[in-house]
Parts: sequence; C-alpha cells; structure tokens
Amino acid sequence: MNKKKEILILGFALFSMFFGAGNLLFPPSVGVAVGKDWFEAGLGFFLTGIGLPLLGILAFTKVGSLDEFANKVSNKFNTIYSTILILVIGPLFAIPRTGSTTFEMGVLPLFPNSNPTIIAVLTSVIFFGVTLFLVLNESSITDILGKFLTPIILLILSLITILGITSDLGTPVDSIINGNPFSYGFVSGYQTMDALASVLFGVIIIRGLEGKGVTDTNEQKSFLSNAGFIAAIGLGFIYLSLIYLGAQISSIKGLTTAQTTLTLAELTLGNIGKIAFGICVAAACLTTSVGLVALASEWFSKLFKISYKKIALGICIFSTILSVAGLDYIISLSVPVLVILYPVTIVLILLNIFGIKNHFTFKSVVAVTLIISIAEMLKVDLSFIPLANHGFPWVIPALIAFGISFTFKTEKLTLKKNA
Repeated sequence: MNKKKEILILGFALFSMFFGAGNLLFPPSVGVAVGKDWFEAGLGFFLTGIGLPLLGILAFTKVGSLDEFANKVSNKFNTIYSTILILVIGPLFAIPRTGSTTFEMGVLPLFPNSNPTIIAVLTSVIFFGVTLFLVLNESSITDILGKFLTPIILLILSLITILGITSDLGTPVDSIINGNPFSYGFVSGYQTMDALASVLFGVIIIRGLEGKGVTDTNEQKSFLSNAGFIAAIGLGFIYLSLIYLGAQISSIKGLTTAQTTLTLAELTLGNIGKIAFGICVAAACLTTSVGLVALASEWFSKLFKISYKKIALGICIFSTILSVAGLDYIISLSVPVLVILYPVTIVLILLNIFGIKNHFTFKSVVAVTLIISIAEMLKVDLSFIPLANHGFPWVIPALIAFGISFTFKTEKLTLKKNA
C-alpha cells in the first residue's frame, strides 16, 4: 500500500463528505453580518466548521461505532441521542434544506419573473421525487455527480475568490451583531452541521481503513490526522475566502442567506456565472439529499421495524412540504435545536477522544451541559456564569462537573484499595 497516496485519497474523500451547500451558504452570511470583524468571526467559524468535525472523526478511533458513542451515559441515552442526531441532519433540517437551497440558488434565478410559490412547490416535488427514485434504485448517478461537481464548484469558487479579491466589491462596514464576533462565528458554524455529521462519517472512514487492512488504532489515527489536514486546507480555503468576500459586501442590506452567495457569484462572474454556480450547487444538493435520506431510512427502518422503502417515502414527503417554507425559515427552526445538540456533541467527542472510561463522569458532564444548553435555548438569564456573555455558558459548568466527578471516582477507588 502506498501510504501517501492513500492519505491523499482519504483526504479528498473526507473533504467531499463534509463539502455541501451549507459550506457555501453560511460563511458569506457571517462575513456580511460582522463586516470589519470578519477575521475574528472566521476563527470562531473555523473551530466549529473544521476543528470539531475532524475531532469527531478521530473520536471514532476510540469507540468504533455509533452504538458506542454515548453509551457510557446509558444505552437508552445513546439511542435517543443518535435518533435526534439523525433527525437533525436528516428530515427535520438538513434534507429539507437541500430542497430549499436548490430552489433559491438553482431554480429561482432561471425564472425571476415567475410566481415564486408555484416554482418552489414544483421544484420541491421534482427534487424529492428524483431523490426518492435514486434512493430506492441505488443509482450510481449520485457518485458520478459528486465526482464531477465538487471539482467544478471548487473551480468556480476559486474564480470568485480571485476575482473578488482583485476587484473592488466594496468596503466592510461595522458589525451589525450584538455580541462577540468570535462567538458569533463559532455558533454560526453549527449551521454547517459538519460536527454532527462527523459522528456518522467516522464509522464509514474506520470501516474503509479496516477494509484496506489498516486495523491498528495508532495507524488509523495517523491516516486520519494527515487526511484531516488535507481536508482542513480545502475547507479553510472556502471558509476564509467566503467570509472575507461576504465582509466586502456587508454594506448591502436585506440579503437572504442564499442571495448573499449568489450576489458574490454575480458580482464576480456576471449573470451567466451566477446561474451556472446555482445549478452546480443544486446538483450537489441532490447528492447530499440522496445520501442523507438513505442514511436516515436505514436507521429508522432498524429502529421501528418498518420497511426501508416506506421510511424513505415518508421522509421525502415530509421534506417536500418543509422545504417549501424556505431556506431562512428552516435555518431559524434549526437554531434552538443546534444550541442544545452541539454542546452535548462537543463534550461527547472530547470525552471519547481522551479515552475517559468513567461512566459517572460521562453522565455528570453530559447532564450539566444538557441542562445549561436547554436553559440557554429557553433564554434563561445565565449572565452570572463565566463566558456566558461570550456565548459559551456551558463550558465552565461542564469543566467543573468533569473535575468533581473525576475526583470523586479517584477518591472512591483509593478508599476501596485502602479497605
């Protein structure tokens, strides 16, 4: 085995797994919102958009399967957590978002004078009809689309970046957000949902390495860390470029999430470039939709003992209805859930990476993080907690819970030995 070649292939595979419409939609919107503070916000976005997904992948070198990821809290919690995780990156938010993005970035620019509601309904029905067909027939079309579309979109992004940097798009204005730009970028990175997806991607990567004979944990870490660096370079290039370019047009008010990216494409490439970019993103959304519907259908088919086809049909019908509501509406619905789910996922990733075996520590840290995150979602005043005003009220309580539970377990073991 040529290790360097395999690492390069794995790096591209990791990049393509994480790369989706969300990676294109949210960075420019962050840049528009923070204006002059784009670099500080970009650092925060990097942590949740790049750092956490890579840590999530590495966590699977420790646990090996989704069934083991949160079972140290309890088996029931692991099932509930995994189910919510798949709902969030599946039919509740991520799958309908692919349909809405297709309409707003791929179809609407082609029919600017048509009734948007009618076009949205037709687009959604056709999009998820094609999704269902591909899911049920296990077509290789999505593989072909993915292999060709990712390089095309990267080429277009490179052109947008080069032309955007070398031309005068505008001047960044003062931030319109209330709060710290770093924490704003950090929380905005939740919307990519890549850290949540990494929990599932980890299984695929580890199995792939084992299939090639890489079974040693340390060797798997070596492959993943090096490949992760390659994927991080690609994602970092996209994020930094789009956040910077978004800041350049921050004086333009009233842009929706999809309109921001399309505006950048139009300002740099003209109408033809904007439309071509929108079509590429729409096709990329199709590959994402097919993969997520298949993943969710498999999980819920096993969980509820209902046929895979019936679950896939139900997911596509539900996603068709929700996607018509619009991209920004779906994003607004997802924010409260992500405010709860992301901190819990972060602490689970870290506990697994550091190889914590103590079940009491898992339960304590996750419980405290969950309680604080729910309180934050409910807008409870948490300003008395350090870092709360920066958007991280759960960090210090989680660290305290870790310290107390870890110390308690150590003292308990010492007493048993002395006895």
